[in-house]
Amino acid sequence: KMVDPTLAEMGKNLNEAMKMLEDNQRKVEEENDKKYARKDIPGPLQGSGQDMVSILQLVQNLMHGEEEEETSQAYRLQNVGEQGHMALLGHSLAAYISVLDRERLRKLTTRILSDTTLWLCRLFRYENGSAYYHEDDREGLLKICRLVIHTRYEDYTVEGFNVLHTKQPVIYISSAARTGLGQALCNQLGLPLSCMCRVPCNTMFGSQHQMDVALLDRLIKDDIESGKLPLLLVANAGTPGAGHTDKLGRLKELCEQYNMWLHVEGVNLATLALGYVSSSVLAATKCDSMTLTLGSWLGLPAVPAVTLYRHEDPSLSLAAGLTSSQPVEKLRALPLWLSLQYLGHDGIVERIKHASQLSQRLLENLKNLDFIKTSVEDELSSPVVVFKFFREYSNRDQTSHAAQASTIQHPIISNERHIYDTFNQWLGEQLAQLVPASGVDVVELEDEGTCVRFSPLMTSAVLGTEIQDVDQLVDCLKMKIPVLTSTLQMREEFEQEVRRTVGLLYIEDLSWPGLGVVRYNYHSDGKNDDKQEKELEKINTELLKKLNELESDLTFSLGPEFGGQKNCVYIGMVTEDVDVSELVETIAATGREIEENSRLLENMTEVVRKGIQEAQLQLQKANEERLLEEGLLRQIPVVGSVLNWFSPFQASPKGRTFNLTAGSLESTESTYVSKAQGTGTTPPPTPTASLAKQRLPGQKIFKRSLRSSDALSETSSVSHCDDLEKMDQRPPALSPGQEQRPLETEKTEEQKEVAQATKMDAEDIQSDKSPNDCTKVEQQESQR
Repeated sequence: KMVDPTLAEMGKNLNEAMKMLEDNQRKVEEENDKKYARKDIPGPLQGSGQDMVSILQLVQNLMHGEEEEETSQAYRLQNVGEQGHMALLGHSLAAYISVLDRERLRKLTTRILSDTTLWLCRLFRYENGSAYYHEDDREGLLKICRLVIHTRYEDYTVEGFNVLHTKQPVIYISSAARTGLGQALCNQLGLPLSCMCRVPCNTMFGSQHQMDVALLDRLIKDDIESGKLPLLLVANAGTPGAGHTDKLGRLKELCEQYNMWLHVEGVNLATLALGYVSSSVLAATKCDSMTLTLGSWLGLPAVPAVTLYRHEDPSLSLAAGLTSSQPVEKLRALPLWLSLQYLGHDGIVERIKHASQLSQRLLENLKNLDFIKTSVEDELSSPVVVFKFFREYSNRDQTSHAAQASTIQHPIISNERHIYDTFNQWLGEQLAQLVPASGVDVVELEDEGTCVRFSPLMTSAVLGTEIQDVDQLVDCLKMKIPVLTSTLQMREEFEQEVRRTVGLLYIEDLSWPGLGVVRYNYHSDGKNDDKQEKELEKINTELLKKLNELESDLTFSLGPEFGGQKNCVYIGMVTEDVDVSELVETIAATGREIEENSRLLENMTEVVRKGIQEAQLQLQKANEERLLEEGLLRQIPVVGSVLNWFSPFQASPKGRTFNLTAGSLESTESTYVSKAQGTGTTPPPTPTASLAKQRLPGQKIFKRSLRSSDALSETSSVSHCDDLEKMDQRPPALSPGQEQRPLETEKTEEQKEVAQATKMDAEDIQSDKSPNDCTKVEQQESQR
């Protein structure tokens, strides 16, 4: 059929127009979708993804930092070790194995779990045990508590907390246990805090970090009489603080008597793998369950902790969460399975034995150090060494100290312990900073206070601690002990010097590890509190700056960032040759100088204004006097010039100069006479400058001069004037065989020259002198 060309053209144009409209609409929708989608998507996820190299570079930057040197990176990777690489490989293999088919995965996970459990039970002498692998080291104890609840309360699965309400369970933990352990268990189990009973440690006999068994027996009896059910006892084979072991044998007997579950944890359980095991730790093999932290003991990163337990009913273990039917859950043991095979029995024993040797080496060296007190359970084999700085008193000092403690009340004793805690806190931080490979840390103990702890079983495998690191730790400790002793002795002297010095205020801060804290008192002169506070801050800040500019070995600071006093100068540790009186005098003199300068600047504007007004008045008065002296005729322009030509009038120019130091007006007549600007009065030297003048060559400020029998060092400390007086009053020393001569006053070179010139002048005056000779004499006199 023939189509009308006009209609065909119209249809073609219509199609093109519709196409254009659809394309524009599509572009607008794509832009809107694109804009809306990118608004909420994070930057790394935008686009089609990133390549592997960029992602790994990002991970490396997050791990080590972009500005860290390559040596530090190599050091960190080296500490992981090859056995650590096996543990890391285990995590990757676990992810790969999880994609296998279900039957093959079940067989493989069963084999890995059974092998690892058997090996651990044999290594740590725990026969016929089962194992639970967990990431959090407290999770194993939590599952054990649920297992015991299911065992002791038969209807717990059906009735739940109603069963616990009728007979409240009680869990016993030692007061030396980890902080927050009891509260964490109650929160996870849904029990009130009244279900947790803390058992005190020994106070009279035995170690003060061991659980008091007799007191525990009484507590259990009291709970039974009140209708409660003793459920579980958590004992320690190596307390978290001091590393002491409870009396596990007696505790096991007590648990069997009252049908309780005994769970043991602690770092000393690692010694069960050694050939020789102490009887106190060996008793842990008879307990109902124990938790092992193999990662820190063997230096294995990201391996799970293991809780070994004995129980006959697998259904209750499944209900408590100790076992799982999911094959993926069993793959937690794969990193440990690989690492144990790589190390072998000899490698495992070697690492634990090496840690025990390190602690024994340190303990032997600490015995020979003064002012160091150790706290160990067994001096022959103690995996944990705890020590502190403590100054032992002599017999006389001990008697006076005991009398003072008996007469003065408890605050003195409390302050002394607080000071020792502060010093030991500083000592531990310094040792950890100087010898980071040692792994020492600071621990707070209930009886001993703040102590330094060395636990190589927890740190040596990860940090790579060696014997030379222990020796370096002892050397650093020997360097710090004299500093601690000197600072402790001079704190009281510093306090007394500050209290008797005008302008200084002693601030008692027991938490500051140093000589003390001082504040310069600003004289307010009736100023308000805000302005006085600002002036006080300004002066003490400037004082701190001035003290730091001095060439001394002392450290001056504003104190700790948090909890310190404001507007104070904190003085750090000192050595035995520090002159405390000179230090206090210098602080006071510097503070007064800063205060005077501050007052001068404050009053400068007012003083200058008044001085200008007074100068104007005096100059106006001087002009009036000059008019009276010159007369009226000299003021007429033409007549005054003729009169001055016939009879000149000479008048000395009179001006005024303002002395900023004295704050007064002075005449300028002396300036016109001498043709030079006067320098004014020389201000007296500051005490700091006078002290610096008396210092020996090479001697730093605040240092006492060393006492020596050398005559040169004795005479060098005396001033020049004293030397001249002594030389005039005593005869010079004679050498052997030299005759005695009359006492004569020694003359200086300048006195000899003056006497010789005077003698020559006298001879020339007596003789007949020519004009040339007279000229010569005049030249000599002018030169002289």
